[in-house]
Amino acid sequence: MRRGGDAEKGGRGDAEISVSPFRPVPASPPPPISPSPRPPYTVHPTAIVSSSARIGYGCFIGPYCIVGDEVELADGVRLESHCVVDGRTFIGAETQVFPFVSVGLASQDLKYKGEPSETRIGQRNKIREFVTVHRGTAGGGMLTKIGDDCLIMAQAHVAHDCLIGDGVIMANAATLAGHVVIEDRANIGAYSGVHQFCRVGKEAYIGGYSVVVKDALPFALTVGNHAKCYGLNITGMKRRGYPRSAIDALHHAFHLLLSAKLNTTQAVERIREEISGSPEVTDLLRFIEGSSRGVTK
Repeated sequence: MRRGGDAEKGGRGDAEISVSPFRPVPASPPPPISPSPRPPYTVHPTAIVSSSARIGYGCFIGPYCIVGDEVELADGVRLESHCVVDGRTFIGAETQVFPFVSVGLASQDLKYKGEPSETRIGQRNKIREFVTVHRGTAGGGMLTKIGDDCLIMAQAHVAHDCLIGDGVIMANAATLAGHVVIEDRANIGAYSGVHQFCRVGKEAYIGGYSVVVKDALPFALTVGNHAKCYGLNITGMKRRGYPRSAIDALHHAFHLLLSAKLNTTQAVERIREEISGSPEVTDLLRFIEGSSRGVTK
């Protein structure tokens, strides 16, 4: 028998086996990698932000900032660097906080015992370098508040339980003691100080280096140590676009208050008798009648 000879067709013997050449299966392209979604806000790697803090869309938290557990930042807030925001603090949309600012820290009032008071700051404010804003206390309504569109310049201080209106300007190192009320669009000059529980009226102008120990009248120029009222801030009212009729009515009212040899009660009575139809004069009378410390004259 022949070994290795031809095998019958279909047999296994030494017949050639047809083998298809190897053809590698082309690899499927990898699935596209979805880019990681951008976070809705930006936090610098050196910042410390509590996982409990609420951070709005588009916020920026810069180098070495610290944001506490109960802080809420609305959309577009910027903490530029080295800022500390703590306590029950809310900062409104598009407010910009410059380096070395502290907001919402415990009051310097010795009566403060850690009660859960608040700090609320409105929208579109600019809070410049080294400003300090302290939270409220039980003795003052539990709230420190700053309105919208304010400019708080470098080194200014807003103490516990202060209430600041809209459009207020505090120049460099202006200082508010506790429980101070600043009405809308007032201007507090550089290095001036406002005594606790005082009020500063709407559109008032406090000159630099002044010491205010009584309520500062709205629409007025108040300057000095101790501060005195030097009449209507006519230049400021013109810049704000007040009509001539409002300026004339207030000018007459300030004449009765400051120059007519009347005490405050008598001056208020004369103003009511002689001036009507002026909302600005109505604001002035409201402010005077609501004073508990007396007004600066």
